[in-house]
Amino acid sequence: MERLTGGVANDVWSVRVHGQIAVARLARRTDADLASETGLIQYLDSQGMHVPVPIPTTDGRLFLDGLVVMKYIEGGPPETQSDWHRVADTLRELHRLTRGWPQRPGWRSSTDLLHAETGTRINLAAMPPEGVIRCRAAWARFVGRQTCIVHGNPNSPANVRMTADRVALIDWDESHVDIPDLDLVLPGNAAGLDESAHDIAAQASAAWEAAVCWQDEYAVKRLAEVRPV
Repeated sequence: MERLTGGVANDVWSVRVHGQIAVARLARRTDADLASETGLIQYLDSQGMHVPVPIPTTDGRLFLDGLVVMKYIEGGPPETQSDWHRVADTLRELHRLTRGWPQRPGWRSSTDLLHAETGTRINLAAMPPEGVIRCRAAWARFVGRQTCIVHGNPNSPANVRMTADRVALIDWDESHVDIPDLDLVLPGNAAGLDESAHDIAAQASAAWEAAVCWQDEYAVKRLAEVRPV
């Protein structure tokens, strides 16, 4: 019907399947990566979370040649502090349900990158060495913490669809196993982190986004927020 978003990572369109509006996403992703993502979405749906469930092909596959077709989720973005509190509660349920989840193929967590240089879109060798030192110092404060699935970009209102009785998280492209507090740096500190925990999470989040997006203008801005060691 129409293009919804587009860019380097994905091509996303509004489509109709048997007369019903759905969302089609075409990405240059491996089958293993897509199997991991769609399997996670199906599990979360089975646990009562509101997520964009894949619509199978006629022979039952959840993706084909990089294409995933998902159910369309209605709703609007969070607008009030109360809305963001509900988003925080939803994220904590995600984290509870996925403790000990295996890492997505090819991905690294923030603490993995204390020793590794690459993982999916991250290549620390492309960043300024001094910036890498600062990022790793921020991530090192997470060492020893329990991991789970993080959504990866829940503080973007476009990735949340709300109604009066439910909160849905969409766009799981950045989801991976990491420290849950990376998801909880929300507008107005809606997750209610104490001052120290919020500072640790905010620094680690800025470092992560700088590394994932390097070297565009946004990444440079985020790296500047990571304090020198």
